Amino acid sequence: MSKRALIVDDSRSARVILSRMLEGYGLEVDSSESAEAALEFLRQARPDVIFMDHLMPGMDGFQAIQAIKGNPDTATIPVVMYTSQEGELYVSQARALGAVGVLPKTVKHSDVSRVLYQLRLLPERREPRPTPVAVAQEGSAAVQVEPVRPSGGDVESMIRNAVAPLLKEQSAEMRRFVLASLEAFARRIAPEGRPATVPAQTPAAATPEQSQPADVQTQTVVVRQSRWPLAAGVGAIALIPALVLALFYSKELETTKALRGAVTSLQSTVDGQQAQLTTLQKRLESGELVAAPAAKPDNVTAETVPYGEAPLSGARLERLRDMLAQLRANGFKGKVKIATFVGEFCLTGNGIEGYSMATDDLPVKRCDLVGNPFEDSLPSAQRQSLAFANLLSSLRPDGGLTVEVAHEGRRPTVPYPTSDQLVRVTAGEWNRIAAQNNRVEFATQPAGS
Repeated sequence: MSKRALIVDDSRSARVILSRMLEGYGLEVDSSESAEAALEFLRQARPDVIFMDHLMPGMDGFQAIQAIKGNPDTATIPVVMYTSQEGELYVSQARALGAVGVLPKTVKHSDVSRVLYQLRLLPERREPRPTPVAVAQEGSAAVQVEPVRPSGGDVESMIRNAVAPLLKEQSAEMRRFVLASLEAFARRIAPEGRPATVPAQTPAAATPEQSQPADVQTQTVVVRQSRWPLAAGVGAIALIPALVLALFYSKELETTKALRGAVTSLQSTVDGQQAQLTTLQKRLESGELVAAPAAKPDNVTAETVPYGEAPLSGARLERLRDMLAQLRANGFKGKVKIATFVGEFCLTGNGIEGYSMATDDLPVKRCDLVGNPFEDSLPSAQRQSLAFANLLSSLRPDGGLTVEVAHEGRRPTVPYPTSDQLVRVTAGEWNRIAAQNNRVEFATQPAGS
């Protein structure tokens, strides 16, 4: 049974663009020009997903989401904001109201397919073709695809196949030029090769017996003299193909030498890349981090926040309580700065049922989401627990000690693996890095500094 989508937007062009994309994925699409018309449509139909614009005449997108989520019959329908609004604050507001995500008006096919996959409205993703080092999935088992290294003979054959048509065309042009030159040369020397007609000059008093040997002798000399230019022309003609062949042979030797040099250089590059991949694999298997954390100032301390916990609660709150007590005992006057940071985890699940940490052996490329929907949808008030608020209220205004809290978002101290390193990284390795970046930092700033 095909899935249905409802597009709510007052812009006809925006509805048409998104409709064509969704229909390309096999979804049946309905559309409404206003939020009021969409709510009326939902009384008779139940689409599998709703794409909601924000700014519309009458009821806006946020008000429409509240009405949809407030109705038990439509509360389970996932809603995706389809709007030109952007920014981390807007995304947090939309998710707090019940939206599963935000798509920009300049939407791409990859954005639409990602949302449909996360909502389980499309079949499982097809596996990409194996790269030189990749992990393919076969059922539920991981299959290691060994890196493919081209041999020197393969590279040389590919280059020869590319160069051969050019050499063949050049050889044909050279052959036509040589034949035309030979024909012109032959036409030029042909008149010289014919024996000249020389009348026999004999004295009037000579007898026939005396004149015959002189005539024969004259014709013989003429014939012998006329054969020398012909023999020289034939020799020159025979020499030209030899010179052309010698030129081609020398060119082929130079080309072969250059190809061998290129093959050697390419082989060295491939060997070097293979060595780097092997080293990276060993480091990942041993649990070594991709990069060392950046050094922090002496007055900054950090506490990691487990995924799904409020930043300013639990162990982080106890750490702050101890710090404040010690600062009061030392007579410290100034400010304690608290900064919360978000780690991006490899998660499985969807926007309706929620997300959870992926199993350690799952490849990162198989994660349903790399991010932190818990932090993205967490309002500022929920980042500060009730116990934290009580601790702040216990500080006397005249005590000279104040606390300042700021949410810094995604600023990792431990870099995540890059795109060319993801082929062998598992969810466990990725999440160990994300756990270090999901943190709270405490810093002190004396008064007057």
